[in-house]
Amino acid sequence: MSAKEFAKRYGLFIVSLFISALGVAVTKRGELGVSPISSAANVMSMKFDSLSLGSWLIIWNCVLIAGQIILLRKSFQPIQLLQVPLSFLFGIFTDIGMKIAALIPVSGYISRLTSVICGTVILGFGIFLSVAANVIMNSGEAFVKAVSDVSGKKFGDVKIMFDVSCVVIAAVLSLFLFDMKIVGTREGTVIAALFTGVCVKIFTRLFKDKTDALLTGSAVN
Repeated sequence: MSAKEFAKRYGLFIVSLFISALGVAVTKRGELGVSPISSAANVMSMKFDSLSLGSWLIIWNCVLIAGQIILLRKSFQPIQLLQVPLSFLFGIFTDIGMKIAALIPVSGYISRLTSVICGTVILGFGIFLSVAANVIMNSGEAFVKAVSDVSGKKFGDVKIMFDVSCVVIAAVLSLFLFDMKIVGTREGTVIAALFTGVCVKIFTRLFKDKTDALLTGSAVN
């Protein structure tokens, strides 16, 4: 890989982090729940609002990185520690995204649902770009891969279990912190869980060749 391509790939990955963070923020704006991986941090930010959603996402991502280290031990590659500064960057981008999303008017259920759908599409586009960059996995996907490698189970199966576990953790935290009430995890979480992957597939089909050409400098057929 040339230095130019290296710079392009990491530049695209940073752009993907911002777009993904904006997707989380726009989804959050609907107040109908966020994506499964962000749901626990969302509940914590609602109870302990002295820390922003971005700050809680940094903490959550660092927990996932620590989990990778524990699971993989000597097999953990030092380059994966780049997930730490990238997690901080994602948290900062999320808080910036929250300020941008605050400009979106939400006055009723339809507008809130629209915000969730738009946020899911934006998040899907951000994930597509991060996959296209092909440099380093985000902490959530990397944790899933670590569990998959250690357990011998298929990545897709582990990803489903991981998403379900994130929602369960968020629900338990909510019940414990909000007097046996479920907050921060609603139909928006289900929408994000079901359709983010669909959006990634659509964007991949539409733009993969173009992004590959952009990164490698080759012509698009």
